[in-house]
Amino acid sequence: MGTLTIWVVLALLVIPIAFFMFIFSRNKPEDLLKEYAGTEEDKSVFVKKYDKADVYKHRNTFMQVGLAVALGIVLLAFNYHPKEEAVSSLVTDNFSEEDIEEIPQTSQYKPPPPPPPPPPEVIEVEDDIEVEKTPELFNQEMDVETVIETQYVPVDEPVMKKEEPKEPEIFVVVEEMPTFPGGDKALYEFLAKNIKYPAVAKDNGIEGKVYIKFVVNEDGSVSQVQLARGIGGGCDEEAMRVVKDMPKWKPGKQRGKNVKVWYTLPVYFKLQ
Repeated sequence: MGTLTIWVVLALLVIPIAFFMFIFSRNKPEDLLKEYAGTEEDKSVFVKKYDKADVYKHRNTFMQVGLAVALGIVLLAFNYHPKEEAVSSLVTDNFSEEDIEEIPQTSQYKPPPPPPPPPPEVIEVEDDIEVEKTPELFNQEMDVETVIETQYVPVDEPVMKKEEPKEPEIFVVVEEMPTFPGGDKALYEFLAKNIKYPAVAKDNGIEGKVYIKFVVNEDGSVSQVQLARGIGGGCDEEAMRVVKDMPKWKPGKQRGKNVKVWYTLPVYFKLQ
């Protein structure tokens, strides 16, 4: 059906073309000049082409034929329905039951079961064996009195650590500051009387103030003597020596009780 349709369409196209080619091939220029020589069309100045050579006069015919051919092709295209060819089955029924070979089923190898465990050996015990009786270790009825000695083992008792008494606080400023016996005048007289000017300081012209820091205890004694600021030349050591040799002071008081107090004493060294 598809091939026939193609041939019909080609025929519709070829036949009109061949028809018009045949008509126009008859109108050769030499024949037209001879045919119209001496006629009124040949003499007229308004005639561009001869009637047989004028292709425009067939324009309407060409258009009608072209439309008819186009409509025919369109109608054929819409009405064309190619038939579906049946697909041959890939599976043929030419096989017979004789061609099918039966594959024998192979038997799977199974390992033999393990042998059963041997029964346990039964040991026969003779009933005639005499069992020796265990001798009695002691006789409950004893004529001798038993004496139980108890030994005392001392147990280490936990040692309780005694809390050491806290050292009394050393104050810097108290309500009543400690004083030297006889006041400040007696203090400077004691220093001037007991201090010896070091020879090194004299030779090198060293003079100035040495600050000695110490603690006046609750009983008025002097302890923890140390240098706060020195000038060197042996003056520092001499001032500390004299402070350690001082007599007991009048202790400082806080809330009516004697307390320890830090005291800083300036010692003057001046050459004359």
